[in-house]
Amino acid sequence: MNEWKPGGVGPESDGSTIGSIDTSFAIVTALQDLDGAGVTELADATGLSKSSVHKHLRSLAKHDFVTKDGDEYALGLRYLDLGAHVRSRIPGSAQIKHKLRELADETGESAQFAVEERGHAVVVYREVSHGGVYSRGRVGRRFHPHQTAAGKAILARRSDQWIAELIDRRGLPAATPHTITDREELFEEIRATRERGVALNSEESTEGLRAVAVPVTDPDGDVLGAFAVAGPTHRISGDRFETDIPDLLRSVVNEFELNLAHS
Repeated sequence: MNEWKPGGVGPESDGSTIGSIDTSFAIVTALQDLDGAGVTELADATGLSKSSVHKHLRSLAKHDFVTKDGDEYALGLRYLDLGAHVRSRIPGSAQIKHKLRELADETGESAQFAVEERGHAVVVYREVSHGGVYSRGRVGRRFHPHQTAAGKAILARRSDQWIAELIDRRGLPAATPHTITDREELFEEIRATRERGVALNSEESTEGLRAVAVPVTDPDGDVLGAFAVAGPTHRISGDRFETDIPDLLRSVVNEFELNLAHS
């Protein structure tokens, strides 16, 4: 089995694609966005002909990637099996879940673990305490890394050239009025994150929410992902934002990296 590695060969890879597969994934994406739809609605959403949409839906349904109820199609549970398999290949995945539960319980907030893939920060695990807030960072959600604490923590372990190439490809789109959208300001933030060893996020991905994140490296020194804690601004502020939660995350990451190195 090939060893799991985050990110691939760079921020994004270019090359030729197979049109029919592109069409299928356009339909799958539309089904996700629409939370189920009929052929006509999917044709309107994708710009494809109804006959083309119907053919692709039949193929996807044949392999259990799409289900049909009356005239409406929806994504099938086959994706759940694939997603679980992908997560299980991340080194230390069982420990990650355990550490997130510890973080959620101790902070009373939401704890996440995110990785980088093709220039996006992807949430792969999340635990929420009894009093925690369910934010947009659900499992599987993809973010521009500059918008989130976990993403900035991961960027801080990348080279400036890698980050510059990513900005050239994707830009710095805003999620809220507080998102960093200036290249030089982002690099200043990345330098500060490297010095602290902790990434801070104040309402940059979701208004009213703050987050703290610490990057994780594997035994080879490559960035594996980042642990993050997020909560409402009125609870995560002052020393709790700047010292307490960062110190707790550093401790958790240090223990996780040691366990990973000797597992």
